[in-house]
Amino acid sequence: MANTAQAKKRALQAEKHRQHNASLRSRMRTAVKKVFSAIQAGDKTAAQGAFQSAVSLLDSTANKGLIHKNKAARHKSRLNTRVRAM
Repeated sequence: MANTAQAKKRALQAEKHRQHNASLRSRMRTAVKKVFSAIQAGDKTAAQGAFQSAVSLLDSTANKGLIHKNKAARHKSRLNTRVRAM
């Protein structure tokens, strides 16, 4: 464990940031899964709505540095291809 007050504070901050990042990452993954489940169900309007929210969350997490911008672009492209193919 940390020995100095500064190191203790940084350890607390790191844990706080880790939990916040995990929350954001989970929200993003859930949004992507909602698109997949709407596609599986064959509901095009629900899939399009879920896709819009997923794109927003993907861009948000990429801007925050949680995922790489190319990963966000790749996910958006693949999801869009599946939604349009319905």
